[in-house]
Amino acid sequence: MPINRIAVGTPGEASQPDAIRAALAEFFSMLIFVFAGEGSGMAFNKLTDNASTTPSGLVAASLAHAFALFVAVSVGANISGGHVNPAVTFGAFIGGNITLLRGILYWIAQLLGSVVACLLLKFATGGWETAAFSLSSGVSVWNALVFEIVMTFGLVYTVYATAVDPKKGNVGIVAPIAIGLIVGANILAGGAFDGASMNPAVSFGPAVVSWSWTHHWVYWAGPLIGAAIAALVYDNIFIGNRTHEPLPNNDF
Repeated sequence: MPINRIAVGTPGEASQPDAIRAALAEFFSMLIFVFAGEGSGMAFNKLTDNASTTPSGLVAASLAHAFALFVAVSVGANISGGHVNPAVTFGAFIGGNITLLRGILYWIAQLLGSVVACLLLKFATGGWETAAFSLSSGVSVWNALVFEIVMTFGLVYTVYATAVDPKKGNVGIVAPIAIGLIVGANILAGGAFDGASMNPAVSFGPAVVSWSWTHHWVYWAGPLIGAAIAALVYDNIFIGNRTHEPLPNNDF
């Protein structure tokens, strides 16, 4: 059971050079991802006079986030594991692949990276704000919660299968591509309903900059629940009992 491998970590872990480098990698990866993903939506709005809710806008958002996440995961993979998502970090923690203290350090870096990206976008666009995630008309918070749980389950399951599983072999080479593609596909599936966040940090940055917190809890609860379920399912069914050795420098 992965629950047996959950570790808090040592008090000095957060100040170790490799942990600081890993957190910085998460910060910059998140900044790259959010700046490109959110920025593409703002650019589409400018070019189409705020027509981002059209089918072409949804496709543009899907492609931009898929490409940007592919790059963000790739550039951080050898330093931090390329989580680029508090939900992925939480899933790694549930599976015993990262300590609690390092996970908190990652969360702080990821949230800061998202906020800084949104602030940079606001400045670069002359005052345009990154729109906070919100529910579409006719979509309840419970509908959105299910969407976020299922979509994040698919994302973290993919992360486990391609990056965490010790038997992944050559599949690990295409992990960033697979992770980017599942996010892009999920945006096509859920974007029209609740924005398809799957990532608390991606929702947090725009919420801070626009100071809009309506239904914001959905974009935390859904991804964290989905990530935990995916970690437990994949670890127990497909990884099973194995000798677990901590990975201090690269959590995946």
